[in-house]
Amino acid sequence: MRKVVLFAHISLDGFAGDVNGGLGFLTYDQELQQYAGELVKTVGAPLYGKTTYQLMEGYWPTILNDPNADKHSLEHAQWVHDIPKVVFSTTLDTAGWNNTTLVKDHVVEAVSKLKEEPGKDLVIFGSPGLAKSFMKLGLIDECKLTLHPVILGNGISLFDGNIAKSSLKLLESNTLKSGVVTLHYEVGR
Repeated sequence: MRKVVLFAHISLDGFAGDVNGGLGFLTYDQELQQYAGELVKTVGAPLYGKTTYQLMEGYWPTILNDPNADKHSLEHAQWVHDIPKVVFSTTLDTAGWNNTTLVKDHVVEAVSKLKEEPGKDLVIFGSPGLAKSFMKLGLIDECKLTLHPVILGNGISLFDGNIAKSSLKLLESNTLKSGVVTLHYEVGR
């Protein structure tokens, strides 16, 4: 059975983005790019909330036609274009990006069905709102976080609100040369 994995970059004080949702705080270097590339190999379908979906849909298709795009960006743009994607939103009417399914309601049932399909894991990329909703519903099986050596003081929190206490089991951690710590947890039930 496939797992639902949350993949997110966070600051030391738990923010997944600055007050405007920006990721300028990331310590993104070749070593972190390699980590993210290995994670991408485990993905059967990216899961997005509306905001992240719209950002991705507006950005990655443009890379495919950019003559100045580097090889890594082109390969990732092609991967994200081809792979089945799922967007969860109660307000979107359609999801027009190639190979995208829109889930508007019956989220638990839709995720259960996706998990039963053969293939690689279902991975939430960022999407703090979706991550919080899935945590409340008990749908996240694992968290893969990159903890960046910065305190933002304010921003978009990854874990806040009415999320019940969850016990996590550390499966793996690694400290990168940049000071970023990669953390892989199993979510207890």
